[in-house]
Amino acid sequence: MSLEYRGRGGRKEKVQGAGRTDWPGYDLDLFTYPQHYYGDLEYVLIPHGIIVDRIERLAKDIMKDIGYCDIMVLCVLKGGYKFCADLVEHLKNISRNSDRFVSMKVDFIRLKSYKNDQSMGKMQIIGGEDLSTLAGKNVLIVEDVVGTGRTMKALLTSIKKYKPNMIKVASLLVKRTPRSDGFRPDYAGFEIPNLFVVGYALDYNEYFRDLNHICVINEHGKEKYRV
Repeated sequence: MSLEYRGRGGRKEKVQGAGRTDWPGYDLDLFTYPQHYYGDLEYVLIPHGIIVDRIERLAKDIMKDIGYCDIMVLCVLKGGYKFCADLVEHLKNISRNSDRFVSMKVDFIRLKSYKNDQSMGKMQIIGGEDLSTLAGKNVLIVEDVVGTGRTMKALLTSIKKYKPNMIKVASLLVKRTPRSDGFRPDYAGFEIPNLFVVGYALDYNEYFRDLNHICVINEHGKEKYRV
């Protein structure tokens, strides 16, 4: 059984794990995780070690494709902050070990589209610097999850108005959902079933960000932290 992700050029590749909706996941007893979440999770979908290795490979692919040019990283908060931090660190390591320094600046924007585990149907843009500063820049948007693709399309429409030199999107997760409008990020870490997942900075009403693994929350956990 395998968990799918898209390699460069959209090529489907696989790593060990779960890509099927009927796969029971990794047993929680195989891993360590915060004790205050005991009883709130179904299973581990993607262990932390696999996440780390995959991000290192994504960084190599991004640097190879974009070329050694200055990059403006736009991190989508809050769920994308850990993925962004780890990805940028790998990009910097590649730059340090090359014969040409690559300048990387990071800015932040927050997109709010969920309440509890349900999409609110519209996107709110919160915070962030003046997007006009992206004019003429090579922009790399770093997101945690792409589901239907509508939120990311709306963000791209907003950014394109300022005429950046280039826009690429890197998402840690892509959900397989029948509601997808067909949008695909340029770089995807893992393709997963249409499940509500938490951990590795992905939250449920601000909980579970301190969980290193990506896990599926159970009904007890949803009710416990519902707002």
